[in-house]
Amino acid sequence: MNYKCLIIDDEELARELIEAHIGQLTNFELIASCSSAIEASAILQKQAIDLLFLDIEMPVLRGTDFFKNLLHKPKVIFTTAYRNYALDGFELNAIDYLLKPISFSRFFKAIEKFKQQQNSYNQEYQTTVTTEKDDFIFVTKNRKKIRIDFAEILYIESLKDYIKIHFVDVSHTVKFSISAFEKELDSRFIRIHRSYIVNYHQITAFTKNDVEMGKVEIPIGESYKTIVEERFNS
Repeated sequence: MNYKCLIIDDEELARELIEAHIGQLTNFELIASCSSAIEASAILQKQAIDLLFLDIEMPVLRGTDFFKNLLHKPKVIFTTAYRNYALDGFELNAIDYLLKPISFSRFFKAIEKFKQQQNSYNQEYQTTVTTEKDDFIFVTKNRKKIRIDFAEILYIESLKDYIKIHFVDVSHTVKFSISAFEKELDSRFIRIHRSYIVNYHQITAFTKNDVEMGKVEIPIGESYKTIVEERFNS
């Protein structure tokens, strides 16, 4: 993943130093280097930024005041020549606070903090998505919405533009392509044939050519045998 960066600093030498530091990183792309918050504002309205290097003490509009007023706030690393602004930076939930002149080792430490925070966010997001994924779907049959609980499905059979969802005692035929329905399912389901998806947890027996769901035998397609074998032997 590439992280898009923006530098805002009224000192040209300070900007050039940060530009050089960013140039030594992989997966970090410098979108622009601005001499004022006003100039940067136009860029932020058009371009999503992941990481902002923002000088605190600037003419016209201070960096902290500028950041407070941003509607969509990127992650920020504050830069300044004055130690007494550190508290302001951390109160705004900054990744780090860098004192000029910024050495590469100190700059790299701040980048590692940013990457660690991003990794933590991504893991938390993935966990939330997994936890909140519904265990059912509503499908339309005869103008009525019917709840389909994934755990109770035995297998799904393709009937051209329709699918037939089989349970122990009943089945529902609904207008849905099997490929589209497959995307709604979780990891307990496995495609064993272009016309069949089975609930792995409901399989009662299998051979290299078919699986059994109770008394029902379902063929394994030639092009699916390797995938099915890997799943059964995992």
